[in-house]
Amino acid sequence: MHSDIQVVAPNLKKRWSGVTSTIFRLLPIQQEKIAIVSVGPNLPSELPSVPLREIFSLDTRTRRVWHARRNNEMLLGLFLKKLLRKNMALVFTSAAQRHHSRYTRWLIRQMDHVIATSQKSASYLQVPNQVIMHGIDSILFHPAVNKTELRDKLGLPAGKLVGCFGRVRPQKGVDLFVEAMITACNVDPQAVGVICGQTTREHAEFTAMLKKRIADANLSDRILLLGEQPNERLGSLFRALDIYVAPQRWEGFGLTPLEAMASGLPVIATTAGAFEEMIVDGDTGHIVALNRVDAIEAPLLALLANDAARKRMGDLARQRILERFDICSEADNLIDVYQKLLKTD
Repeated sequence: MHSDIQVVAPNLKKRWSGVTSTIFRLLPIQQEKIAIVSVGPNLPSELPSVPLREIFSLDTRTRRVWHARRNNEMLLGLFLKKLLRKNMALVFTSAAQRHHSRYTRWLIRQMDHVIATSQKSASYLQVPNQVIMHGIDSILFHPAVNKTELRDKLGLPAGKLVGCFGRVRPQKGVDLFVEAMITACNVDPQAVGVICGQTTREHAEFTAMLKKRIADANLSDRILLLGEQPNERLGSLFRALDIYVAPQRWEGFGLTPLEAMASGLPVIATTAGAFEEMIVDGDTGHIVALNRVDAIEAPLLALLANDAARKRMGDLARQRILERFDICSEADNLIDVYQKLLKTD
């Protein structure tokens, strides 16, 4: 029995998601300062976790925090608190940038503390909330020392590499990236596009369409679809790039621009997600309109043509991560919330 548990951060989803990534990144840091565990399916062995049955068996006297990030996790927290009489303070983090359903709004109103991951997501909440933005591990994600050697090791070609990482689906705007890269490759003979990410069964036809579009443009050797990559390889893949593009049509928060910035890359991103709060337009990258290939093409071609601008923006992007988006700051801000709730019984 883990009677010393202070905080439970559930992850009740089998498939990998941005929320999953957040939990997996934060808990190893937070466990150094507070007794925090996760519960849920398919948790990595190195993550502090306990079986769900042990949460049900916790005593009802000790004050604890339940930090939910999904509707089903809020509901389970309410079950623990209201029906099983656990002395739980309920926290919910919202990254959604849309109006919540009536059911979700009701769940949120039952929470003791609500966190938003950006000012934009906060604007959709109808309860008092605190903004705590996500951070990035600036040690794991860092600029390359020698990109040529790194690309050889990864099996990537030489040239000016432009990346787009994440699930391959229309929501992520990967088709917009492909169209922009077709233009870029026709203008700049050194331009190379690199797409990494999982294709789920329901989007297999979309990925097939992208491959056909690239093949029809005779660019299969210059716009590369690498598929899903192991997590331990992602840092190296970011470091191998020269430019990163986040062409999303919709996004909750969106970590990949932060990972790219930490890797010393200029980022071109749409107004989706929290991108406008991450990127200083014209300094660390460019913010462009949603769903417009031409809006992506213009800054992309300009950056491809200007080595000095890429270097300057990449350096400023890295500095912004160190100053504003370090994961240790996110972890500490959350621990402050937990500690206050643990003292309020």
